[in-house]
Amino acid sequence: MIGPDLTSVNRVLGRITEIQRQSMPDFIAPNIASVNKAGDANKSRFVDVLKDVQDKNKFKEARNITGKTSYEEMQDVINECADKYNIDNELIRAIIQVESGWNTGAVSNKGAQGLMQLMPKTAAMLGVNNPFDPAQNIEGGARYISDLTDKYRGDVEKALAAYNAGPARVDSGNIPAVSSRYVKNVMAIYHKLRERG
Repeated sequence: MIGPDLTSVNRVLGRITEIQRQSMPDFIAPNIASVNKAGDANKSRFVDVLKDVQDKNKFKEARNITGKTSYEEMQDVINECADKYNIDNELIRAIIQVESGWNTGAVSNKGAQGLMQLMPKTAAMLGVNNPFDPAQNIEGGARYISDLTDKYRGDVEKALAAYNAGPARVDSGNIPAVSSRYVKNVMAIYHKLRERG
């Protein structure tokens, strides 16, 4: 073999590119392997790539919001999702309140993420590639609760139990006590919000 074996290095670079695609879907990584005649990689240094991304789109700041938000800040997104998925605005708000308390960076001890606490597999199924992007998370959660409401023929309480415990448990009639309490809490907030108009 002539020269060093770069198999491991190429594997690492491939993994970095994969992580970039997952965490920053709009970012197109430069070809790190492209090397000019002088032997210097074109913008292959991490600091150069990072600066390019920051200058170009500031990491798409909306995609990386973590911390508290509010209904007022997310009102347009919630209204849009409510209309799109034919679900009550107040129900989306109630779920967010109980699930995360409006914390966009919330992560449960079971791994549920974001405002509407989507599990990674559920998020992937719903096309949510960044669960900490509030708009993506709300859209995914609204679509999921809408699908569950359709599945249970308009029974919002069953849909909420399935949202919390999973449809398999609801279908088997084995709803955990914690999910029953969850349904009561969401429904109480939901009714209050509807009364306020």
